[in-house]
Amino acid sequence: MDREKRERRKRIGKIVDPYRVIRGKKFRLEMFDPGDTGGIGSDQKPMAGELLEKGIQWLAEEQEKLYAQDRHSLLLLFQAMDAAGKDSTIRHVMSGVNPQGCQVFSFKQPSTEELDHDYLWRCQKCLPERGRIGIFNRSYYEEVLVVRVHPELLGRQKLPPGLVTKGIWKERLDDIAGFERYLARQGTTVLKFFLHVSRKEQKRRFLQRLEQPEKNWKFSPADIGERRYWDDYMAAYEDAIRRTASREAPWYVVPADNKWYTRLVVAAAIVEALWKLDLAYPGVDEVRGKEIAAARRSLTLEKR
Repeated sequence: MDREKRERRKRIGKIVDPYRVIRGKKFRLEMFDPGDTGGIGSDQKPMAGELLEKGIQWLAEEQEKLYAQDRHSLLLLFQAMDAAGKDSTIRHVMSGVNPQGCQVFSFKQPSTEELDHDYLWRCQKCLPERGRIGIFNRSYYEEVLVVRVHPELLGRQKLPPGLVTKGIWKERLDDIAGFERYLARQGTTVLKFFLHVSRKEQKRRFLQRLEQPEKNWKFSPADIGERRYWDDYMAAYEDAIRRTASREAPWYVVPADNKWYTRLVVAAAIVEALWKLDLAYPGVDEVRGKEIAAARRSLTLEKR
């Protein structure tokens, strides 16, 4: 690896390392500050913006190799409280990626058909093929977050009564960890992002939605109601991250009070993961080389 690439990886690592969780046993959400900017002050925001643009460019380059090699796939999961900036982060960070090699799925309230299957079913259907990037805007983790905070939702899932026990959340988290281990063994790199916004910043963004006419469409009365369960959600997130963080499927607890920094960390984490795959364009064997040479000769001899 040349010096420039080593420096590039080192720089990316410094941004990402503080937020990566691969061992959940000692994880505590209170250890992460939603307002953190990694020591980058407001006077350095232009520099951070330039680095983000480079990250987007590097991501586009690596995605082309991923698609061409057709061996690996990348699954990105985004979880957050409302107004944390999932949509804008996905849109901004993935802006340079070829749409042909990337798919985004948003998992909202399950349909009747989905409720007639196990809770992983609707997400399994949308897993990325080899060579592609799949993005889940919310995911199967909703089943140990929203459903845990509102356990009455379990009744809609029509589970046999004997299976709804006090240990159901631990069982689901164990199953999720096993599922992600399985995906890793099949060549799917799994990255999970929790955009960690503060309650105060969420309030400010909700007020912005109410006060600015062009943002009124984003407002939902249900979002305000969910703020009453803030502490319950934080406890559910902490337990989910603690029980499912692993080297195969790391969590990134990304500070989300400053959107510019959120995007920088997310882009850096994705680029770093793709670099670790050591992707390359497929080589050309002897037969293919002869075909290319023949095609070149044929085109060269054409008169028009």
